[in-house]
Order: sequence, then structure tokens, then C-alpha cells
Amino acid sequence: MFVLVDPSSATPVFAQIATSITTQIATGTIATGTRLPAAKDLAGSLAVNVHTVLRAYQELRDDGQIELRRGRGAVVVGGPTADRVRDAVVRAADEAKAADIPIGTLLALVRKEYES
Repeated sequence: MFVLVDPSSATPVFAQIATSITTQIATGTIATGTRLPAAKDLAGSLAVNVHTVLRAYQELRDDGQIELRRGRGAVVVGGPTADRVRDAVVRAADEAKAADIPIGTLLALVRKEYES
């Protein structure tokens, strides 16, 4: 798992961490059942406060991406929902390529649907 934060960004660090992990779950980089690093360890590697990582983990838990288990830590439960979304994205990308639709157009369509 690779998490990068930008302290100068307007986005809070906990949100950057949560977004990074969510993206990795959605793309399959982090598989369902994977145990995430202990909050203390991740905080140390990112040079952030442990409470920042805990808040990110709480956000991920609230979104249904992970489970926080006493004694076992944070475990990815992205499962079927993430898999279905990934499959839909693959199908959309394949259809866009076949129809010679530029990636910018595809991204604009996805953004429009997501925001509506």
C-alpha cells in the first residue's frame, strides 16, 4: 500500500489518506481481506499525527470500505460493491475505446453522471 500526502494541499490530510486508500481498493491494488497498517505505523511513515490516520480509518469505516476490528486492526471489506463499480468502469472504458471516444469525453460523462 502506498499513501502520499501533500501537507500544503487545501484538502485535509485525513481526507487525502482516505481517498488514497479508497482509490487503491477500487482499483484492486488493495484486495478485500487485506489488513491495513496499524494507525501508529502509517502515521509514523507519513509523519502525521496518529489521530489523523485514525480519522481517515473512521471515514473509511463509515463508508463501508473497511472494518475496524479490535486486536486485528483495519481490514478491507470493499468487496462486491467495489468489484461491481470496477467492472462497470472497465466496460465503459472498453466501449469508449471501441467507439473512438476520447478519454476526456468519457471522464466528463462520468463526472456529469456522478454529480447529478
